Amino acid sequence: MKWKIAEAKNRLGEVVNLAISEGPQTITRRQDEVVVISRADYQKLRGKEDSFVDFLMEGPSLEGVNLKRDPEEIREIEL
Repeated sequence: MKWKIAEAKNRLGEVVNLAISEGPQTITRRQDEVVVISRADYQKLRGKEDSFVDFLMEGPSLEGVNLKRDPEEIREIEL
């Protein structure tokens, strides 16, 4: 359903209820449009959200990369 912003503002509870029960609700303001959707619909559109650990584990392999720290002392910097 399409709503003008003033009407949607006055009937926000109804807009939200309809987004949950019937699907996306469009709100217009002049030439701009936004869509209110339920969280369930949003999650379907967004897809699976990986954790940061999953992101790191699925990254490129570091096998063969030398990660050893140089044993020399840090050089002094004159200011």
